[in-house]
Amino acid sequence: MRQLDLAVIAVYLVAIAVIGLRLSGRQKTAKEYFVGESHMPWWTVSFSIVATETSVLTVISVPGGTYSGQGFGNVELALGYVIGRVVVATVLIPLYKRGGFVSAYQYLGERFGLKLQGLASVSFVFTRLLAEGVRLFASAIPIKLLLDELGVHTGYKAIIVVLTVITVVYTYLGGIKAVIWTDAIQMGLYLGGVILAIAVLTGHVGATGFSQALHGGEFRLFDTDFGLDHVLTSSFALPTAIIGGAIFAMASHGSDQLIVQRVLTTRTLRDGQKAMIASGVFVTVQFAAFSLAGALLWSYNKGRSFKEMGLSSSDNLYPNFILHGLPVGISGLLVAGILGAAMGSLSSALNSMSNSTVSDIIHSFRKKAPSDQALLKLARVMTLVWAALMAVFACAFSTSSGNVYLTGLTIAGYTYGALLGAFLLGRLIKRATEVDAVVAFLVTIGVMTYIVRGVKIDVTTAGTTVPTAIAAQWLVPIGVLVTIVVGGVMSLFHKAPAAAPAVAPVEPDGHGTEVTATAGQS
Repeated sequence: MRQLDLAVIAVYLVAIAVIGLRLSGRQKTAKEYFVGESHMPWWTVSFSIVATETSVLTVISVPGGTYSGQGFGNVELALGYVIGRVVVATVLIPLYKRGGFVSAYQYLGERFGLKLQGLASVSFVFTRLLAEGVRLFASAIPIKLLLDELGVHTGYKAIIVVLTVITVVYTYLGGIKAVIWTDAIQMGLYLGGVILAIAVLTGHVGATGFSQALHGGEFRLFDTDFGLDHVLTSSFALPTAIIGGAIFAMASHGSDQLIVQRVLTTRTLRDGQKAMIASGVFVTVQFAAFSLAGALLWSYNKGRSFKEMGLSSSDNLYPNFILHGLPVGISGLLVAGILGAAMGSLSSALNSMSNSTVSDIIHSFRKKAPSDQALLKLARVMTLVWAALMAVFACAFSTSSGNVYLTGLTIAGYTYGALLGAFLLGRLIKRATEVDAVVAFLVTIGVMTYIVRGVKIDVTTAGTTVPTAIAAQWLVPIGVLVTIVVGGVMSLFHKAPAAAPAVAPVEPDGHGTEVTATAGQS
């Protein structure tokens, strides 16, 4: 009967590629390939933002994390993320929309110069290679479980290659329009899947089990342990989730091209702001749903350990239930939902990395801009190049262990602080020049590499002292602080640069669009 599950998955994979290409139409220019000529509806952009950031890390790791004692801490994180998005919508999105940019890092080029723009873009694509490698590997976990059920024993690497090839088909041809429309569909599929799983689990555990899932001591909503060592090392301590989560969201949604590119596809500034803030609400609902699924799985499995259930890690918990706790066919549909999350984040990353390469890196090193047709061709070539490299990185992560969700957050800690810090340095310290910003950026990455890899805090648990890494959410604030301090101090040793031209205000033109300043004004 598992052949039916495979049939459902196969139909989905073909259908999503066809739908993406049909909805995207034919891409004729590089700008249309990257930002869809800024004509996308805000609600589809909001869904795409959610699908892009959710990925398989949320789908399989959040239920397992809830089961293993993290409780509903991810909902706390989501509240911090909403605060961060409101700041991004208010402070940063107007900069991008007024400038008519196709890349977030074009602002850095306008404010500081092409060297920092290129440096920021290189940092972005390197971070995305690592983070998306983790995500792509995570997507192979449930597929391998299903194939094992059928007696088809294959490695993660073969699955990774197949997923990459299928995603590249519609990303290569359809550009950002295909990415956004397929993201919206895929979000509906995996969110509907977890709602179905919650309904099935509730039917199994009954009212008593549901009450235990919600009110059990280890499933508390807010972690109110304010001990300094706990706050510094736990991603789910209340101050870490709210304050650290808000600043993390400012970096991930305000200075990461992966998300900013989606906002740039909206018609107006107001639409971009609505898409950003609404995505925070949807993510909060998602975190609550996946956390509830994990709590219900705890009642369903009567609190047994992963070892007792024959599972290798918490990331196998939700996929295992999908395969063994749901009817045949429905299992295939939910696995397709997991694939949707994987393909959504992968396609988004490929298009944004190609965008940043063409718009930032190549622009920084070439004095004469290529023709638009040459840029479009180069954009598609870079999509293929990044896809191949991402598959290689994912295969490398297939030998690792641990919670992939927290691994993904830690990877972002290397560069997110420097990226957000560069934007804030440009906004807050008018004296800062390109040299100040470049030195501060490089110093920050060096400092954050040391902190991520070498700094541990002694945490006492059950009478035993364990060296523990700093929580991922604090890495961004630390990086931002280092960037601003280094750049600010350096700016005191030279004369203030000449004042930049003022930005023309953005006003509606009476036809549902906006009048924007020229790209040279920022």
